[in-house]
Amino acid sequence: MREPSKQNNPTKEIVLDPPSSPTVSPLIKIFASALYSGYAPVASGTVGSLVGLVLYFIPTFESYYVLLPACAIVFLLGGFAAGKMEIFYGHDPPAVTIDEVLGMWVSLLFLPKTLLLAVVAFIIFRLLDIVKPWPARFFDRKQGGWSIMLDDVVAGIYTNLVLQLAVKIV
Repeated sequence: MREPSKQNNPTKEIVLDPPSSPTVSPLIKIFASALYSGYAPVASGTVGSLVGLVLYFIPTFESYYVLLPACAIVFLLGGFAAGKMEIFYGHDPPAVTIDEVLGMWVSLLFLPKTLLLAVVAFIIFRLLDIVKPWPARFFDRKQGGWSIMLDDVVAGIYTNLVLQLAVKIV
């Protein structure tokens, strides 16, 4: 049993246990980890990217009338949720994979919906997310939920540009 706290206790009550440490709400965990994909024992970023790809294949989801607002909403809510998770788990925690979902969606924006293109986008996005070309590396080094989201948005934009060019050439 702990000794009673004598500091900041004007009523002289005996305090046996300190207040519990803050936790992350289950809804934030579900969202920030992209349906718990962030808790995969290995390659949580790859698993999160696969979640984004699976969601992309929901019928009509590829329509920019759906995908563009979904990207904006996930970016806004994801920045908030990732920030909360970072406070609890530390800098850019592997449990946060909503950024990979967003990065996959950005990779596929305004492109034809084909399995081949989606697989190529997945591979390029994962490589760029690992390599982190400028300014992705800049955001990756920063603290905060928005930086967690932005490094994957940058990788997604680069992936999208490569694929837009490839579609035009082929």
